[in-house]
Amino acid sequence: MVSKRRTAASVAAIAAAAVMTACSNSTSAQNASAGRPNVDKANWPAKVPQHGLAKNLALPLEKYMLSYDDQVTLDQATTHLQQQCMAGYGFHVTLPRPGGNPPPSTDDANMERRYGITDPNDAARYGYELAPKFRSHTSQSIPDLPGVQVEVLTGHTKPAITKPKNGKGGYYIAPNSVKPARTSYNGKALKKGGCVGWSKEQIKLDDSDALFVSQLAGKSLTDSQQEAGVRKTLKAWSSCMNSKGHKNLDDPYKAMAQGVAAGRGATSQGSVELAVDDVACKQQTHLVKIWFDAESKIEDKQIAGNRLKLRAIAERHGKALSAARAQRAK
Repeated sequence: MVSKRRTAASVAAIAAAAVMTACSNSTSAQNASAGRPNVDKANWPAKVPQHGLAKNLALPLEKYMLSYDDQVTLDQATTHLQQQCMAGYGFHVTLPRPGGNPPPSTDDANMERRYGITDPNDAARYGYELAPKFRSHTSQSIPDLPGVQVEVLTGHTKPAITKPKNGKGGYYIAPNSVKPARTSYNGKALKKGGCVGWSKEQIKLDDSDALFVSQLAGKSLTDSQQEAGVRKTLKAWSSCMNSKGHKNLDDPYKAMAQGVAAGRGATSQGSVELAVDDVACKQQTHLVKIWFDAESKIEDKQIAGNRLKLRAIAERHGKALSAARAQRAK
């Protein structure tokens, strides 16, 4: 349930794909007017859950993660730098404005759904679907960048974007379609990693720092499921669900998978009932608190074992944020 940070190469490829497909419409899209997308901070996720069984819970490793607010600050700075960099090659482009499409959780811990759904009100209204504000999408009108501009921006060739063969919506990057960029354009050498890589260098942002913390958090979640207290409580939760007519559910993730499948496209009554019972059984068995406490102990040990590295990561994050704010103030 922890969202994994992508490698730098795949981030660049996906960023380029996003730029090229930004004009694609979706049924839930809200088009920005006059080139100014709707960035509404009221829709940004809270730094800790505000409702439900996970209310006010924050794992120890979250201290070393970037919040969504932090990420937007960094993205604002790097986006501005990338546009400046592109202009240096004669390309005047407008990249997506950060903050327009917030995720449901502030960081990679995903506390709201780390142990499955935890908000009884959302369960009763949406089943396993996200709240509407996280399902809508603010599209930004951006031209499809020519291949050479993608190379200058990302440091690699323009990915081949393909639609699924089953005819369903969406796009994906065709395998092996991304190659290293040319070394120069009009006699000017391309930046290492393109303007994207260069922009991160300017604020000393290292993506591997966030990846390291995310990997630790992924391991703490996996290891916590093997703790005796958690296993016992999971069995109690499963028994509770069984008594409500929901068979063969060993853990909340299976319930979520079943509920999402049942409610896809529209929130079905079956999905809502499953979600409501899921949260009720968590409350009855104190699953969230027991699991959170067990995982917190594991993360405390991880922090003790990686104290110097995590301290350095926190310092680098702080410096990158300071540099980003200073850059945006220019």
